[in-house]
Amino acid sequence: MSLNIKPTRTRVEVRPLVPVALGTALVLVTYVTPIVSLPVTAPDLDAGAGARAWILSSMSLGLAAALLASGVLGDRYGRRTVYDVGMVLVAAGAVVCAVAGSPAVLVAGRTVQGVGGAAVLACGLSLLAARHAPGPDRLRATSLWGASVGLGIAVGSVLAAAVGEVGSGWRETYAVTAVAAGALLPLSGRLGASRADAPRRVDVPGLVLLVAFLTLVVSALTQARDGIDAPAAALAVAALACLAALAVVEPRVREPLLDPALLRSPAFVAATLGSLTLGVSMIGLASLTPTVAQVGLGAGVWSASLLAALWAGVSVVASLTLRRLPWTFAGPRGIAVLLVLVALGQLTGLGLHDGSGLWRLAVVMVLTGVGTGLLNAVLGREAVASVPPDRTAMGSGANNTARYLGAAIGITVLVTVATHVGDTVVDGWNVVVVGCACVSVAGAAAIAALGRSGRPG
Repeated sequence: MSLNIKPTRTRVEVRPLVPVALGTALVLVTYVTPIVSLPVTAPDLDAGAGARAWILSSMSLGLAAALLASGVLGDRYGRRTVYDVGMVLVAAGAVVCAVAGSPAVLVAGRTVQGVGGAAVLACGLSLLAARHAPGPDRLRATSLWGASVGLGIAVGSVLAAAVGEVGSGWRETYAVTAVAAGALLPLSGRLGASRADAPRRVDVPGLVLLVAFLTLVVSALTQARDGIDAPAAALAVAALACLAALAVVEPRVREPLLDPALLRSPAFVAATLGSLTLGVSMIGLASLTPTVAQVGLGAGVWSASLLAALWAGVSVVASLTLRRLPWTFAGPRGIAVLLVLVALGQLTGLGLHDGSGLWRLAVVMVLTGVGTGLLNAVLGREAVASVPPDRTAMGSGANNTARYLGAAIGITVLVTVATHVGDTVVDGWNVVVVGCACVSVAGAAAIAALGRSGRPG
């Protein structure tokens, strides 16, 4: 582990960084907007409880299903090409959402946006890695990339609050997203061409089975939000069947989707597990916070949204600060230290009660925002550093798949716990923060154990 290496100051190439950072921020704006705007959207579309759950989860479905696939295809056919296709899909999905006349159409549009966002996230980070050499140069680039993740969440939270205040203006947010995606598309010319020097064959059977597995897992989690019923059970069984088929098929493929050597690499496993842990424990908690503020503490839409924006804003500052710190938090143990920092921030939420002020939740958001921001930058760097140079888009895709699959799991489990444990959602919150801290610490312990064998590559 390297926690005490002061990076030498170098100049980061700005040309590819600007479009990638803006594209990443736009994807995150789209991802978080419905969290607060749903109370406005649902009545307009006559969406019931089940439809509301699908509206919230549909972009996660597209992201989880397409992130690794986008990375694999980017390495094989060209990362800028796949990035451009992704931006077009983000715009097209936004147009569908803006004109949606039913929940099913809105869900379809957001799923398309998720698929497009997957290509932007997976290939955007890989394009940065191709233009910035490992070391201080890449650290600064990935710090700025990590900041763009927080920036997107902050802007999306404020935008959602504005929608809640003005009434039924949710369609306009999707129209703005479509225009923004169209405006960013010409900027991709700054990214340059990038693909693997020795492209691998696309493992079609493995890719199809993996996409089916991830799609079914997120679908099962979404369906189970209102209780485990026959459709949720059927989706879970189908997901397990796809996973079993994947385990049978992959050892027989000459060039499998995931090189078995990567699964034995402490650096790759640590980065992937770190993203999964962050998704389950922190993205889930941050998504629950506005609901606790509104339902449990009686806050308005603006106050609840600004709590999420505060978390994201602090994470932006923390991501940008990483490149100036004397420590790089490299390797498994560096990731573990930051997860423990997140856990400590989560525990400050204990003891919330009906009479608490919003400042109690604000403290949690600030402290966890520091750890989250540092992790965003570190995990982005480790995702591409832990794989061969020819497979950086795949590495980015795998890492982000773990993050958004974890988020889907975390949101489902935490909402269920918060609404079914104790007499109020505030009682449920106190149970949730303990659970989240335990998940963060458990992830940190598992990742720290990987660090004992040293950090390869």
